[in-house]
Amino acid sequence: MKTIKILGLTTGFIITVLSLAAFIGRDKVTVKKSIAKADGKGFAVLELFTSEGCSSCPPAEELLAKIQQEARGKAVYLLAYHVDYWDRQGWKDLFSSADYSKRQVQYGHWLNAPEIYTPQVIVNGKAEYVGSDEPALRNAITEQLAIKPGATLTLQAQQDGEGLKVQYQATQVANGSSLLIAIVQKAAQSKVARGENAGRSLAHVQIVRKLQAKPLSADGNGNATVVLPKDFNAQNWEVLGLVQDQDTGEILAVAKAALNAN
Repeated sequence: MKTIKILGLTTGFIITVLSLAAFIGRDKVTVKKSIAKADGKGFAVLELFTSEGCSSCPPAEELLAKIQQEARGKAVYLLAYHVDYWDRQGWKDLFSSADYSKRQVQYGHWLNAPEIYTPQVIVNGKAEYVGSDEPALRNAITEQLAIKPGATLTLQAQQDGEGLKVQYQATQVANGSSLLIAIVQKAAQSKVARGENAGRSLAHVQIVRKLQAKPLSADGNGNATVVLPKDFNAQNWEVLGLVQDQDTGEILAVAKAALNAN
């Protein structure tokens, strides 16, 4: 597990690698046996920060896949961001992006966390957990599903050549909130040749391939165009929208786009 000290946030993000030591000091909690039904109430957004270069990350990705299977039909939304700061340790992650490392550092500031690490999961923008801590994540999901949100979001998306046209409507959102549109590849396999996972074949789920932010207007309505990855296809990918309070980091609303073909 890699830990990163947060040094500061000015016009950009400054991070430095501290160690490869295991992250310790987490409180033990009692595990919930299953994910509760949403029942029209709350939602749970799990954002996993991971890397193919991190030997502690495959168990977290396996847990994410397990939750994905169990959460079908429930208001549980999963996103896996492959950070790029592991790319200097011998293996460049095909799905990594500096943008996802910056998002993780921003969460460090929102949550007043002295460090970030992989695998790390943020739940609804409000709390962070070790990504492989199944009891803690199950409890967090159950707790968030029981909280009725005040805001709502609806999305419609249509592919137009190499782009995606998105129409959205958000209600009851905080001033200064933004809409984040995530283009997500549902599954992929990678063979890792170097680094901590050398020789392993890794299975990934819910890989964020593109993340685009747009400030919300006062009425919460609008449209956006997102340039799609070249290998995008509607069958094996999905489009998620998140409304996020830019002052606190809290996810206020979430929706999966109804994707219409041309």
